[in-house]
Amino acid sequence: MNTNTEKEREELIELFGIHFESVYNMAPLCSRILGLLIVEAYKDGLTFEQIVEKMGASKSSVSTNLNFLLKIGKIDYYTLHGDRKKYFRPPPFSERFTNYLKILEFENKIIDKMIFYREKTMSSPEERMNMEHAKAYKSHIIKVEELVKETITEIIEIEKVNNKS
Repeated sequence: MNTNTEKEREELIELFGIHFESVYNMAPLCSRILGLLIVEAYKDGLTFEQIVEKMGASKSSVSTNLNFLLKIGKIDYYTLHGDRKKYFRPPPFSERFTNYLKILEFENKIIDKMIFYREKTMSSPEERMNMEHAKAYKSHIIKVEELVKETITEIIEIEKVNNKS
């Protein structure tokens, strides 16, 4: 890999790391491991030893963060017959989008309950405004859910075509 490509790879991993740190409140090393796996391990995965080497972190720190990522479903692993190593990688893109859809669906349920509650208890202009905000947000969530469902369908088709080849 040439120097420019290596620099771009490192920059991309760092950007993913910053993103996961800020959006998901992950620890810096955890975020960068996830970024590394997305950039480099989407197909064959990376072994524990490769991750330790590429991250330049201690084995215990990498192990702790890999276990956390496994626990929250951000990564998975596979093994090969006769090989004791685990190969870590991010789950298929469609699975990541499906998890996002579950979050949206749960949020939609909460919004429904909030609107139902406000309709029964509303007694001030502030509560009316709060209910109107909730209704507007619900409309937004419904649109996002539809878009995510379309994207999941598209991604699954891409994965099917690529898995055949």
